[in-house]
Amino acid sequence: MASLYPFVSVPPPRGKLQRGSQESEAVSFWVYILASRRNGTLYIGMTEDLARRAWEHRTGVVPGFTKKYAIKMLVWFEQHETRESALQRERQLKKWNRAWKLQLIEQCNPSWKDLFDELTG
Repeated sequence: MASLYPFVSVPPPRGKLQRGSQESEAVSFWVYILASRRNGTLYIGMTEDLARRAWEHRTGVVPGFTKKYAIKMLVWFEQHETRESALQRERQLKKWNRAWKLQLIEQCNPSWKDLFDELTG
């Protein structure tokens, strides 16, 4: 029987991003999910600098959807080597139904921990 969830078997990165390391000097693209709270309002985005973008959402420096609905918790992210693959994945996730998005978050972050601190050390 086919799975009801069209998940891609790319796990989110587990390590911390370290500024100045060889790992962070290479250009990476990130797809991420933010939440207002556990099972709350979700936001899906893509960026080249995940730590900066997550900080912008958390502090509300950029007006828009996430500021209006207080969506500040980084609950899932995934690294991509190219902008095109990240944009494709972002579009894919935005088309998913809510249950699939929740399942994706729960697979990697069952406690809905805010992952922002893992990015910044």
